[in-house]
Amino acid sequence: MSLASTAQTAFAPAVAVQSTGYRTLPAPPPPPGAALPTKNSLTALSTPTTHVTSAALLAPNSYAGAPGANPNQNTLVLYDTSGQWGWLGEAYGVMAGNLVTHGSKYTLHPAVNYVAGELGSYTGLIYIGSTYDEPLPTALLDDVLATTKPVMWMNDNIWQLSARAGNFAGQYGFTPMFFDFSNALTVTYKGVALQRNALTVPTGLLQTTIDDPTKAQVLATATNDVGGTINWATRGANLTYIGEIPFSYTGPNDRYLAAVDLISKVSNPAMLSRKRALVRIEDVGPDADPAELRAVADYLYSVHVPFSVAVIPYYVDPNGYYNNGVPVFQHLYQAPNVVKALKYMQSRGGTLLMHGYTHQYSNIANPYSAVSGDDFEFFRAHINSANYVVFDTPVAEDSALWAHGRIANGEQEFAKAGLPVPAIFVPPHYAASAIDYQVFQPAFTARYDRGLYAAGWCPNGACGTGTPDYTRIYGEFYPYLVRDIYGSAVVPEQLGNVELVEFNNNPPRFPADILYSANCNTVIQDGVQSFFFHPYLDISYLKQIVAGLQAMGYTFVPANTVKQG
Repeated sequence: MSLASTAQTAFAPAVAVQSTGYRTLPAPPPPPGAALPTKNSLTALSTPTTHVTSAALLAPNSYAGAPGANPNQNTLVLYDTSGQWGWLGEAYGVMAGNLVTHGSKYTLHPAVNYVAGELGSYTGLIYIGSTYDEPLPTALLDDVLATTKPVMWMNDNIWQLSARAGNFAGQYGFTPMFFDFSNALTVTYKGVALQRNALTVPTGLLQTTIDDPTKAQVLATATNDVGGTINWATRGANLTYIGEIPFSYTGPNDRYLAAVDLISKVSNPAMLSRKRALVRIEDVGPDADPAELRAVADYLYSVHVPFSVAVIPYYVDPNGYYNNGVPVFQHLYQAPNVVKALKYMQSRGGTLLMHGYTHQYSNIANPYSAVSGDDFEFFRAHINSANYVVFDTPVAEDSALWAHGRIANGEQEFAKAGLPVPAIFVPPHYAASAIDYQVFQPAFTARYDRGLYAAGWCPNGACGTGTPDYTRIYGEFYPYLVRDIYGSAVVPEQLGNVELVEFNNNPPRFPADILYSANCNTVIQDGVQSFFFHPYLDISYLKQIVAGLQAMGYTFVPANTVKQG
């Protein structure tokens, strides 16, 4: 799988998608100019409100943790909903909730619907402040100030908490101050320099000062282009504060990784500290070269590396794109040498995965060639005039019945070839509809991908309208096992793959780039370093990545091991 993406302008009403294959959300708009905080303090900016009932009251919705999550932990995730950008708050809440599942189960709902004493039922709280001066209930502020449980607060409205506290600095040892709009493009966390996209700069970064070093500490700093440093994340007593929302304009080396680690410390303070790695051999269909498959298996076996194989069970080239105009349709059972090679890979530590049914859609370019391995299967896409891949809508036939049919056909192909039916699914190009993801969930024990989500949708209508808005799709990648909003355990893949040439505004990506990203991921406790590799590439690239990850102290394990937690 190779994936190009779309870039859009900050604050555009649609999802912003970067050229690194990470479909990401935009940042919230800048604070209103007339109400910009000054360097004096934020404590007098707002007065707390009484409880406000949302116009569209959403019942709290609870979600299970991932396999291996601490059963004694239960996290409350709150998000903003008001104003033109309320949909962003909901999306940020979903992203935070997905990450929380690595450590605990959680409940997700709008902050304005918080009721007094609610926090007492949870072991921790995460609040994402995406709307400037969201009318937060006084009960929420009071309960946060009274609790000793871990609390994470992101971005806006910390001034409401500060004003309510009376002596915020005395309680937490730091003071929230003002929005800094300098060009802070690097965040340093645990000694690792992480990137911060320039598109986030206009939204500002709320600065803090440390008043009492015995109570508070700076966890991460942002560095601007003139060498100045800004507090990016601050912890005082039980409160962790991040001065922005780190879910916008993310990428493989992004400050998002620092937030991922900090979230895990709220969801499960007793998080394990493991260093595991995964490698997936990609796009293996009936047209694969058996010799290349055996060579990959032999190498990985020789260095004690278990691996996965993403298998496309039915190869389709409906227009003869690669065969001089003559259509090709080849079932896996019609390629006996490939089947033998797959069995050999299994004997060498390989786990077979289902990578769609055909990994393409119909006889039309979607967006490339209509050929298996090239195109999307469960979502429509096109290439625009600026050479970006644009995600359009689910396919015309999309329904639970249609998706079930694709999965059943794929399972039959494995059975006919005498191969075990895989328990893990890899959605082609990591894209499908909300309907499709709900079909994948009971059909497989796990997905192995980065999720694609649509604004307005959560199970049981607990978000927004309850209807997915495919004009506002966004993706999220994970550096450890989660159970996402669709209910699936998701085995992570966040490092990408080797690409030798630029395509669709994606730069080439070599082993050094993947290992650079891996070094950024070392900030995550219990992180899994995960990449995929196409077997038709020079095997030396695979060897460089494997050796590099092992040198970092990571141990390769089977995907089945990770999906168990």
